[in-house]
Amino acid sequence: MWVIVTYDVTTETKDGRRRLRRVAQACKDFGQRVQKSVFECSVDQAQFETLRRKLLKEIDVKEDSLRFYRLHEPRDEHVEEHGVNKTIFFDEPLII
Repeated sequence: MWVIVTYDVTTETKDGRRRLRRVAQACKDFGQRVQKSVFECSVDQAQFETLRRKLLKEIDVKEDSLRFYRLHEPRDEHVEEHGVNKTIFFDEPLII
């Protein structure tokens, strides 16, 4: 399944900046960054639960926000991309 992860982590404190780095790293482990705080992740249900659990462990629910959007398949029929940072499909042949 395709999942869009968005987050807004408060960076006014050292702890907030640390949370931001950890949230971004957790997202990188499962997907690719498409905007500064937006990741697209192609995951199965078990991977999604792992990602969700990691992110919920990292954020401070009193200061930060986190959203998961599940895309309907096929993804290409529901996503338009414009500008830079196009999605790379790592499970398909890479043409350079």
